Amino acid sequence: MHAITIPEPGGPEALTWAEVPDPEPGEGEVLVEVAATAVNRADILQRQGHYAPPPGASPYPGLECSGRIAAIGPGVGGWTVGDEVCALLAGGGYAEKVAVPAGQLLPVPGKVALHQAAALPEVTCTVWSNVFMVAHLRPGETLLVHGGSSGIGTMAIQLAKAVGAKVAVTAGSGEKLDRCAELGADILINYREQDFVAEIKEATGGAGADVILDNMGAKYLDRNVKALAVNGRLAIIGMQGGVKGELNIGALLAKRAAITATSLRARPLAEKAAIVAAVREHVWPLLDAGHVRPVVDREVPLREAATAHRLVEESGHIGKVLLVTE
Repeated sequence: MHAITIPEPGGPEALTWAEVPDPEPGEGEVLVEVAATAVNRADILQRQGHYAPPPGASPYPGLECSGRIAAIGPGVGGWTVGDEVCALLAGGGYAEKVAVPAGQLLPVPGKVALHQAAALPEVTCTVWSNVFMVAHLRPGETLLVHGGSSGIGTMAIQLAKAVGAKVAVTAGSGEKLDRCAELGADILINYREQDFVAEIKEATGGAGADVILDNMGAKYLDRNVKALAVNGRLAIIGMQGGVKGELNIGALLAKRAAITATSLRARPLAEKAAIVAAVREHVWPLLDAGHVRPVVDREVPLREAATAHRLVEESGHIGKVLLVTE
């Protein structure tokens, strides 16, 4: 088969289309013929040499995919060869085939095309695990999503609205905010022109956000705490704004607030399987009914992964950029 390899870390040109050995499904795994995968920030970090795959994972980038089951390994039940699936991966999506633990498989939702299903596993698992399983967003509460036009952001808006929450977003252009509004966002904040702390306070009558989903890390830490409501929950899922920040413990105590930080890729298989099962139970019915949908900016051939990485690094896209094999 062919895959995108990274012989040496570097810029997008470091991504190399190469012939590599076919993977074999092991105990509890299935082999998926990849139809599409998606570009995530983690893939860019891996390409740059900053985010190595977990031990035992595929060396190729790609944290999600969609495709068809080509073979089934020992100890796997409930799936058959030819099933159309999408999957959460620890790596290997940038390839024509990938071996996947069966607990990380999901059926392609009825209203979603096979290619577009590749945009679902990482965002649905990230949003559901952080916003709902950890931060426990409830109907009537306010969620603030930083990067509302990203793949994570566009899914967070839809899921929060589906459970009856109010949604605020930050984004860097009017076009991106307009797309967020189309998905249901109630409070639109241009972070280049507005102070999100002041805006969220004004929009909530001084209360603040009950839950904040943050991809920036250190740069926003102090302001996120200021933007939280009493009993608020800050869920950090990224470090685009740095890794070290100063935290005012007094402000956190005064608000009886909580801060969590999570990642998916290196979690034990059992934890990933539990998140995937929760997503299948709670999110998949919304997708099947058409109440929630993947947001895909464009599709790029897998062998042109460098082009896709440049698009994502320029941050002009809305939703996900996909890499397709067929």
